[in-house]
Amino acid sequence: MPVTISRRAELSPGRWSRAAAPGRRVGHAVEFHPTIGSTNDRAHAVLRESGGEGRAIVADLQTQGRGRRGRSWLSPAASNLMVSVGIRCRLSSRDAWWIGAAAALAVSSAAASATAAPFLIRWPNDVVTGEGHKVAGLLIETALDGARLREAVIGIGLNVNWSRAAMPPGIAGRASSLCDVRGATLDRVEVLGALLQALDEEIGRCEKGESPLPRYRERQWLDGRLVRIEAGDQILEGTASGIGPEGGLLLRMHDGLREVGIGEVVRVAERSWIP
Repeated sequence: MPVTISRRAELSPGRWSRAAAPGRRVGHAVEFHPTIGSTNDRAHAVLRESGGEGRAIVADLQTQGRGRRGRSWLSPAASNLMVSVGIRCRLSSRDAWWIGAAAALAVSSAAASATAAPFLIRWPNDVVTGEGHKVAGLLIETALDGARLREAVIGIGLNVNWSRAAMPPGIAGRASSLCDVRGATLDRVEVLGALLQALDEEIGRCEKGESPLPRYRERQWLDGRLVRIEAGDQILEGTASGIGPEGGLLLRMHDGLREVGIGEVVRVAERSWIP
């Protein structure tokens, strides 16, 4: 059944606090803002406060939201989830990429739980439907202290009730939302609660030394697809052939297999093939 919630209730901080769980590290508290510049910026500031680690910063509307590579993040009010959480991590700098992988796994799991449909990860950490339509993007901002990862802010933008019919044409062709997958509107607070629970579990696994790599590999959408990657000042073309041991995309090119550590998928071919 579709969920109907009044606009006044949607903007009630007390209602959003129902997604918190005091005994949990990630999401032990929820700080809701009807409007904010950037949830990531607020999460960075909150990390300096007593009890600020793990507090989920949620906004109904962001005026300065940003995505990867300095892009802006477009999301209308009263539709989606925009949440950021800051944590102090007990990981080596070499394993810092685990945070992004763990967050992507958490989002895909929460999305699947909310819709009873599978979701995959498009390297490095977009969450997509089986058809490759993006439902969530992540922005991970980290600070290193020598060989250790000192802290990380995990920013998540998840399309919940923003239907493709309401999206601008340039976005609707490559994006989707949980309501489209489920065929009904969802309660964003319930989705947030499931997301924070999944994220808390994934971060806990990382800090116990359990790499997210096996499950991250299993959920990759790009495998076997011909892709074009922008990596620094290079454009690389090849077939996505899995994930390397340090989280990079394995790209099978004309001259052999190459691992791309930092980059962005610029284009995916219409058909899937493996040479």
